[in-house]
Amino acid sequence: MSATATPAAPPLRGLRRAQAARRRRFFALAGALLLAGVALTLMAGQSFTPPLTVLRVLAGADVPGAGFTVLELRLPRAVVSVLAGLCFGLGGAAFQLLLRNPLASPDIIGISAGASAAAVFSIVVLGLSGATVSGIAVLAALGIAVAIWGLSWRDGVTGARLILVGIGLAAMAQSFTAFTLSRAPSWSLQEAMRWMTGSVNGAQLDQALPLLAALLVFGSALLARSGDLEALRMGDDMAAGLGLRPGRARAGVVIAAVGLVAGATAMVGPVAFVAFLSGPIAARLTGRDGPLLVPAALIGACLMLFGDFAGQHLLPARYPVGIVTGVLGAPYLVWLIVRTNRAGGGL
Repeated sequence: MSATATPAAPPLRGLRRAQAARRRRFFALAGALLLAGVALTLMAGQSFTPPLTVLRVLAGADVPGAGFTVLELRLPRAVVSVLAGLCFGLGGAAFQLLLRNPLASPDIIGISAGASAAAVFSIVVLGLSGATVSGIAVLAALGIAVAIWGLSWRDGVTGARLILVGIGLAAMAQSFTAFTLSRAPSWSLQEAMRWMTGSVNGAQLDQALPLLAALLVFGSALLARSGDLEALRMGDDMAAGLGLRPGRARAGVVIAAVGLVAGATAMVGPVAFVAFLSGPIAARLTGRDGPLLVPAALIGACLMLFGDFAGQHLLPARYPVGIVTGVLGAPYLVWLIVRTNRAGGGL
């Protein structure tokens, strides 16, 4: 009597299982890296605080010296880095997925540059500071996003046209910023330069509240539209066939993504290339077929944490996180442009 052969699992089911296992490994690794980054930030500094002492302080114990260092200096730095990185990663990946182009990042298309120009003008010319500068930066980011969208519109918006318009507006904003700085008095120049670089130096827990609010409002709205975003990636015709209104769905994604990036920029400055790098790294680690928003947010948080740690403790001098991420992101940008040009793709 011959044994009946058991049919093999369909290839598609095997691919899905492999993809799910890959994503589980990614989330485990990303979670471990986040915990490690927070732990390093809480322990390392001008003096080393042992892990058990950190845990005692976090549990509420009164440890002389360590309590102030951990709770007032290092914990705000870690919390603000994580929340800002989540905002940058989530918002940047949404732009790249929506426009189906890795160059469609807030760093490249002018949103961060517009926020920086407004903040520098507020500090140098208007003599403002604190929350007022942050609020003006948010409004400027929203305004330049509307301008980019409007100038790119011609029977719809294409990724290549929006990127080119954004690069042009970014150049204008950067020129305005340079002109403003050239006329700045010395007492305000240092503050403006510190804001422009992107830094979590001197972070306070008060800064975490606006970041958390941005994540809860805009991040939740963006994740709720993740299905719309996946449909828009397949083109407007396919999205319309699935019952979406492409224009309205795209506008909702853009508003949420701009809100996230603008909120983070207002709190820590335009930290270079975190929004730009998070999506491609997440796609490489998890695969390009699955949802990328949450993985990109986790990558953004890791980039902020470890970029700040490297700038403070691993280099010959202390550098703000924006310098470190800029050094990491610039070569990738050049490589991406060269690769796109050789492949014959349009920007």
